[in-house]
Amino acid sequence: MSEERQGLLAHRVPDLGALELLLAVARHGSLGRSARELGITQPAASSRIRSMERQLGVALLERSPRGSRLTDAGALVTDWARRIVEAAEAFDAGAQALRGRRDSRLRVAASMTIAEYLLPGWLIALREGRPGTAVSLLAGNSAAVAERLLRDEADLGFVEGLAVPAGLDGVVVGHDRLVVVAAPGHAWARRRTPLPPQELAATSLVLRERGSGTRQVLDSSLEAYGGLAEPLLELASTTAVKAAAVSGAGPAVLSELAVTEELASRRLVRVPVEGAPLRRDLRAVWPAGHRPAGPARDLLALTRRAAPG
Repeated sequence: MSEERQGLLAHRVPDLGALELLLAVARHGSLGRSARELGITQPAASSRIRSMERQLGVALLERSPRGSRLTDAGALVTDWARRIVEAAEAFDAGAQALRGRRDSRLRVAASMTIAEYLLPGWLIALREGRPGTAVSLLAGNSAAVAERLLRDEADLGFVEGLAVPAGLDGVVVGHDRLVVVAAPGHAWARRRTPLPPQELAATSLVLRERGSGTRQVLDSSLEAYGGLAEPLLELASTTAVKAAAVSGAGPAVLSELAVTEELASRRLVRVPVEGAPLRRDLRAVWPAGHRPAGPARDLLALTRRAAPG
């Protein structure tokens, strides 16, 4: 997205404070109670709502002596606002963990896909149960996660792959599927039959680096078909691989978790593959013989409840 486009979007979308106020009014049915909850005056709350209505060009509230009620447009905007605020809460939880404060009592190492798409939600849940827990997050590929745990640089790790890395104990907390994707203009996007594994193996792809759980699963799945061809591009993050695929650089293999929005918007097309198992386990791991305790145990418990099946 260009800087000009970002700037225009920033002017069209209300700020988080305004969206939080709108959600409070939806809960309480009162602008006054909502203002008190957020620690602002009622005139300031009224001004913020009017400013948001001017910005969006629609009326959001119907005001009466009995309180404030959402208009039909206001109810719809509130649903959208809730998603934005929830995403901001996940962003905040992840950012707090990345700060790596010195008083951290839980050090988490996670592979890139888990760190990007699952861990923020888990950290929000952990904070609700243990609000005083300070968390630091170290993100890298699955091999790097294992190294950090073995060097006592992390208390709990999360990896994707086929097995528990040497020297660690672990448990499966969920499952993930790898999908082959391509830009709409690529020939594979127009296929009417599934891609045979031989063709997938023989094609240069945009891939994650060696040591990642994605490469481990691909190497194993395609070993019987001659193994992976030399990568077209080898990149160190899921986001970079996805961006390259969207730009048309070439087909890629990514976690299903990572491409939901791109598939829905048709910026990427899923390419069916036959005969190659691309399912992988998501694991929590820790140093062998040292079962997680305290906050690490609590995080492990909630991930097993919340991870994808």
